[in-house]
Amino acid sequence: MIQTLNHLPRPTLDGATLAEHFSDLAPPLTPRQAQLEASRCLYCYDAPCVNACPSEIDIPSFIRHIHTDNVQGAAQKILAANILGGSCARVCPTEVLCQQACVRNNAQECAPVLIGQLQRYALDNAQFSQHPFQRAAATGKRIAVVGAGPAGLSCAHRSALHGHEVVIFEAREKAGGLNEYGIAKYKLVDDFAQRELEFLLDVGGIEIRHGQILGDNLSLSELHQEFDAVFLGLGLAASKRLGLEHEDAPGLLAATDYIRELRQANDLGQLPLAERCIVIGAGNTAIDMAVQMARLGARDVNLVYRRGAADMGATGHEQDIAKANQVRLLTWAAPEQVLLDDQGRVRGMRFARTQLVEGRLQTTGETFELAADAIFKAIGQAFDSTSLDDPLARELKRSGDRIAVDERLRTSIPGVYAGGDCTSLGQDLTVQAVQHGKLAAEAMHAQLMLNVEAA
Repeated sequence: MIQTLNHLPRPTLDGATLAEHFSDLAPPLTPRQAQLEASRCLYCYDAPCVNACPSEIDIPSFIRHIHTDNVQGAAQKILAANILGGSCARVCPTEVLCQQACVRNNAQECAPVLIGQLQRYALDNAQFSQHPFQRAAATGKRIAVVGAGPAGLSCAHRSALHGHEVVIFEAREKAGGLNEYGIAKYKLVDDFAQRELEFLLDVGGIEIRHGQILGDNLSLSELHQEFDAVFLGLGLAASKRLGLEHEDAPGLLAATDYIRELRQANDLGQLPLAERCIVIGAGNTAIDMAVQMARLGARDVNLVYRRGAADMGATGHEQDIAKANQVRLLTWAAPEQVLLDDQGRVRGMRFARTQLVEGRLQTTGETFELAADAIFKAIGQAFDSTSLDDPLARELKRSGDRIAVDERLRTSIPGVYAGGDCTSLGQDLTVQAVQHGKLAAEAMHAQLMLNVEAA
């Protein structure tokens, strides 16, 4: 349980209502709907949707398979490019990726092909009697993967396919990373992340060791000596701070901490509920937090952002979800002071109104206050550098506060690769992390086999 919120009441909604509120956000397509939607695809030769897909899925090809009733072929085509295609179909911002690039996305056509929902349809309805991919002959090489999130799992799977033995070192008790702990519950329902993980592991050759924390009971120096190659999929484990007094007061915490508890809760009725809450931020995590609090039964949910709506990181689709759940989006307001009650608990926040002056954000001198039982920070995640504190890890070149890598995901240390949110390469998206893991695995394999030939 989240100790800093223990003083708050529990939801008054009954279990059935709560379950309904956290059911699937987007109901799956029926076979008839999938057929009709697939028929809308023009199967473009130089498909712009493929160029917009970070994991390079051959979208026209898998949609054609659906149109010809070859669901198995469609699923295999997707998984060959993105082994976590099921979760990506549910959580990817397709509205600003493949579907935005769709040639039918114009005023005359009215709507793009629903690529994300077709991808989900293919993977949900494929019935594989065995794993669709078979491992190559054993190479005798061993690869260490640190972090069992999307980047690490993707790297492990592709490395295992090449015949390498893979050991994943994971800090938490469950693998899955963001998919297991950080996505809104109504986006990935019914333990989907764990079922997808089990399917991925069925390829064989992958061992997961839990409770392994880099910088604590694990060091990069040891891994570099013991394994032929190392992949760092560390993610962003630390939450950024507001820099305000009383930031650690009861009732103020990172949105990711609450989302993690919510996703792991067996009984949603036992979660602490802030009937009046403030979410600070403008990304998809902020939206997820605000919407889930509203669905738990909060009567007053305000999402506050220091800039305008056009600058919000959350897509228009995500913003529409928030509005549909009666979340108020307040812009041009920056946190100024945490307000406490006589027991030292959060009772609200004072905000300074902001504006742009010659391109720079400034306060106007006006302030306003919002009452709240809890305040959730969703202002971004930061890289936890304590994980790279041994002598070898300190040699890693950085790009800002993240690990610097080249186009082949190689770090400055030979044999050590990195991908996902802990690097500054690409967008902080699940699908991007999957692609990083895949590309790193290919780069590792090429280098390891080159070394074998040279020997």
